[in-house]
Amino acid sequence: MLGPAIDSLPEAVPAPSSEEPGSDYAIVRRALEQISRRYQDQPSVPDIARSVGVTPVQLTRVFDRWAGLTPKQFLQAVTLDHTLRLLDERASVLDATFEAGLSGPGRLHDLFVTHVAMPPGVYRERGRGIEIRWGWHASPFGNALLMVTDYGLAGLAFADPGEEQAAFDDMAGRWPNAAYREAPEETAATAVRIFEPGAWTADQPVRVVLIGSDFEVQVWETLLKVKPGEATTYTDVARHIGRPRAMRAVGSAVGRNPISFVVPCHRVLGKGGSLCGYHWGLTRKRAILGWEAGRFAA
Repeated sequence: MLGPAIDSLPEAVPAPSSEEPGSDYAIVRRALEQISRRYQDQPSVPDIARSVGVTPVQLTRVFDRWAGLTPKQFLQAVTLDHTLRLLDERASVLDATFEAGLSGPGRLHDLFVTHVAMPPGVYRERGRGIEIRWGWHASPFGNALLMVTDYGLAGLAFADPGEEQAAFDDMAGRWPNAAYREAPEETAATAVRIFEPGAWTADQPVRVVLIGSDFEVQVWETLLKVKPGEATTYTDVARHIGRPRAMRAVGSAVGRNPISFVVPCHRVLGKGGSLCGYHWGLTRKRAILGWEAGRFAA
């Protein structure tokens, strides 16, 4: 017998540790809020540290642990100039992928992810007949909600402190007829593998299940071909799925991506390289791009 349906769920329980006031991400998030408002002025490290309430040495150590970058390098990594340079140098990431003849569903950093599309009937029935186990876990980007099924990882969302219930409702509302069961002990191993690059292996990929319309699944499959440290655009995605005029629809599908970070919607930029929005907050999008730049930049 499956667990309770969404309308009888208890309230979601927040993760316990990743957003404590002194945690790395809490400090980085506060620093990024300053950078996001003032990046055009290129504020100094002491200036950023003072606004965050830590010393320049503390700030530098946190950024080195968290992203392998100095605060100044991180600032450069998340500015508009950096995203424009990515597009200038690698303007057609998807073209290169396809021209190289890469087969399979695509992977993050040439490894790590495989996927399956859920049968259309499950999408039409809004998840009826499947059980989704869920749990909150610490991540480099704050509290992360993972949702897994027998098919694989079906959902990954983020929340700042106090926003956990809203994030849970957002995700569960996509498949309201599924049965939900809180089981962090069953989602913990997947969380560790997702957020620890050392655990990304091609021979044991994380399996994700894509639950959406045919169009949405096409968009999400295309995103899986964009590697860390690279970027693409809504226009490029639309062209590669054979719908060159469907940029707005592509944007909607990107925004509805249920498996954040793993299916890298954060690597999609707007016209001219602008960061545009992100379902889980623009500050977090900048954080993820900077974190990837520190680990995967050539």
